Amino acid sequence: MRSFAELLPPPGDEICIHAPDGEWTRTRLRERVDELARTLPVTPRTAISVPLPNRGESIASMFAVWKADGVLVPINPRLTATEVARIEREVIGTRYGDGVAIVSFTSGTTGPPKPVPLLAARVMEGLDQVLATLRSKPASDRADRDDPMPNLVPVSLSLWAGIYQVLFAFTVGAPVVVMDTFDTVEFASLVRRFAIRSTVLPPAAMVMLVDDGRIDDLAPLRYVRSISSPLSPLQARGFHDRFGVQVLNGYGQTELGGEVVGWSAADAKAFGDSRGGNSKLGAVGRPHPGVEVRVDDDTGELLVRIPGRFDEWQHTGDVARVDDDGFVWIEGRLSDMVNRGGLKVHPAEVEEVLRLSPAVADAAVVGAPDDRLGEVPVAFVVERAPVTDADLDALCRTHLAPYKVPARFARVDALPRNDAGKIRKGELAERLR
Repeated sequence: MRSFAELLPPPGDEICIHAPDGEWTRTRLRERVDELARTLPVTPRTAISVPLPNRGESIASMFAVWKADGVLVPINPRLTATEVARIEREVIGTRYGDGVAIVSFTSGTTGPPKPVPLLAARVMEGLDQVLATLRSKPASDRADRDDPMPNLVPVSLSLWAGIYQVLFAFTVGAPVVVMDTFDTVEFASLVRRFAIRSTVLPPAAMVMLVDDGRIDDLAPLRYVRSISSPLSPLQARGFHDRFGVQVLNGYGQTELGGEVVGWSAADAKAFGDSRGGNSKLGAVGRPHPGVEVRVDDDTGELLVRIPGRFDEWQHTGDVARVDDDGFVWIEGRLSDMVNRGGLKVHPAEVEEVLRLSPAVADAAVVGAPDDRLGEVPVAFVVERAPVTDADLDALCRTHLAPYKVPARFARVDALPRNDAGKIRKGELAERLR
């Protein structure tokens, strides 16, 4: 049975972690993992909660749990005692089956986060599939060359996205660079310092970089993979036009163990255009080797199957379409769908139109109860400059069918987001109630 513990770098004086608590050599990391594995109250195959601030010590704690054959439950150090207690009530003390290495929680954007047990073997198989697409890159850009580029981790280590980036780096023998919290100036500085040519970023972080006038360029960055939440074509175009960096979407879920659909460098080259976008701008890419996808004819939901890992079709909860070239396009969440008197409104489509206004910095659309129609779409708008409801309504009517136009527009200073950058639409819907 494969274990994440086998991904630990071999002993040596090479730096494998650059973090706010200092630089960690391979030997220092292994010695600390051994020490913690002996002292942590870990019972084989039983869950243990571990606070994971963005530190090298947190990475050592992760691997110590896995070395002791425990099941890691990542805890965000910013959670309240009440929130931690709720998580621990759900999973602590539970004895899991062979191979379960981590219990990660869903993002909780539409309801309470749900625990998802992940098998190390399945995650590692998924990593191999992702690497298969990256190996189409030229040797100078490949992650598996003799001196692999450091892997920048710009998200919380308590998130599955952050843990996945550490596992990815150690799989290819690369060091990790851990940011304390995401800061635009620090990100640009780390990119220069470590000569980062490709990295991952949540859409919210890309928007922050675009809007920060202090950031002139992100050289030598060439590629950014979008993670954790949907990236709109407009946001992708804005990031490229600002920095000349190619933006590649990807798709995965905690439940699926990581990314299952994404862009290869070969696809980026084949479908690129002179502006650095592509004729598939907005698509999340094509299925990785061994991954099958289809769209439910009745609901439009994306279904995923990975023979040998998931022999049955997995329901993703995302509405999608697959074009003739096999590219997957995510069009929203089933749970976000607004049913306006029997007519379906995809919030993501409306949000993208609202972002066309130069006065709109961001937008989110949710359903509000309506006595006559059941529910109607309402738009929450973050203004970059003052804009009237009439102007927003006119913009929407230019690009959308009348039933898709929001019934009203609410102004907010910022959209509520979780640590992964996803909008908490459940919170917005609660405001309407």
